[in-house]
Amino acid sequence: MKREQFEKIRDQAIGLFNKANIVLTEEEKENVEVADFGLEKIEDTGLQLITYVNTDAVCAKELALLPNQTCPEHKHPKREFDDGKEETFRCRYGKVYLYVEGEATEVRSTEPPQGDEKYYSVFHEVILRPGEQYTINPNTLHWFKAGSEGAVVSEFSTRSTDEEDIFTDPRIKRVPEIV
Repeated sequence: MKREQFEKIRDQAIGLFNKANIVLTEEEKENVEVADFGLEKIEDTGLQLITYVNTDAVCAKELALLPNQTCPEHKHPKREFDDGKEETFRCRYGKVYLYVEGEATEVRSTEPPQGDEKYYSVFHEVILRPGEQYTINPNTLHWFKAGSEGAVVSEFSTRSTDEEDIFTDPRIKRVPEIV
């Protein structure tokens, strides 16, 4: 991703955090991560986040999704020190369509990004509005997408090791590359 695009997307994420009344320090604003997952179509597939704390025991993050942006299907696998990351998503702003393992929802509110449908396999829909939350068990496939106004989600979890996440799409590169 080019630096100018990174800065534009980061600024949009900060705007979403502001709409959710999430107060960030100037240092945190500078450290907002912009992940395009190596697909170079950030407005369709991507995620913006800030990590507050990530210790051996707990992690707390804020996630910002641009309007209709999707975080691709993945799971947090068993690690040598636990059964995988457990995470709770709490919606702060907008609407989030979360898809997890389970019985597929027949009439879904949204779909995976066009052209990438083959990389999505779980379709049990959970809709989160501000103040609503959902806990994702370790090693559970999931993906999520913002509604038309974008979304902000607080994530509370066990230790985060994002570089170990397993994505359904083999093209994904979890660690962003800024040029």
